[in-house]
Amino acid sequence: MAITTVMGAGSWGTAFAIVLADAGNDVRLWGRRAELCDTINETHENADYLPGIELPDTIRAFSDPAEALQDAEVVVLAVPSQQLRTNLESWGSAIGPDAILVSLMKGIELGTHYRMSQVIAELTGAGPDRIAVVSGPNLAREIALREPAASVVACEDVAVAERLQKLFHTGSFRPYTNTDVIGCELGGTTKNIIGLAVGVCIGLGFGDNTKASVITRGLAETARLGAAIGADPQTFSGLAGMGDLVATCSSPLSRNRTFGEKLGQGMSVDEVAAQTRQIAEGVKSCTSVSELAAMHDVEMPIVEHVAALIDGRMDPKELVKALISREAKPEIH
Repeated sequence: MAITTVMGAGSWGTAFAIVLADAGNDVRLWGRRAELCDTINETHENADYLPGIELPDTIRAFSDPAEALQDAEVVVLAVPSQQLRTNLESWGSAIGPDAILVSLMKGIELGTHYRMSQVIAELTGAGPDRIAVVSGPNLAREIALREPAASVVACEDVAVAERLQKLFHTGSFRPYTNTDVIGCELGGTTKNIIGLAVGVCIGLGFGDNTKASVITRGLAETARLGAAIGADPQTFSGLAGMGDLVATCSSPLSRNRTFGEKLGQGMSVDEVAAQTRQIAEGVKSCTSVSELAAMHDVEMPIVEHVAALIDGRMDPKELVKALISREAKPEIH
């Protein structure tokens, strides 16, 4: 067991803190709002993000990042992806020189087009043997309710991945190991964008044929970009690829699918964002992923059309029409 710190007290960070506690670890949870941390410690509930779910007594919340990070052997990063750089610049120096850094984040940084592991490496100086990612079909509320689920722990160092696997394994949460950090991060990022597109289709009233078509072609786009940037193609048929994609596109618990559904129903991006408590990562990442694909000369029409929708250059009906009316091609090319 290990001293573990989760940096980020949103729904997924809190749910993963439950996993860590259930696995027998000493768990600290950092949140930027002192009042939320005080409430968690007093009531053992994160009512803002996971209302009605009791947290283990072994989870302690801190608003002081230095206090939360002191002596931590494993640091789990669960802040919004586009805020990771700012956060690490603020408190990254408090992370111990030997701590293993685990990313729960799913995004590509705007401007740099870095995956989250690359941002972590740049800001902390950690090598690939200290950086891991967790990705899979892991809807936070279901994990917090201890419904059976599996995920992937990816690190270039197999021994580190196996150590983390043991630290994260509970009676309801089964982690598998992988060394393909690139593929796991890319699958986790693009599924949010495909989830937005599926949500738009649902909001427009389309049925399962349309949803299945977008999901399948979205996976093909992800695999094309993955091949261009060095991912293992097999990753996309596993939990961090197809598994995560299906969960995000199928569940009303998915923030990205729900966001897209409201767009399809006629709301504007600003209107949906104003009533959404948590960030739908695909809204930001669609631009950076589209740009990354262009840099590698990879066609990703679903991603490109979602980016156009978010930017106001296309409306929901035009998005679907543009996808269907594209030039007919072989399925495998």
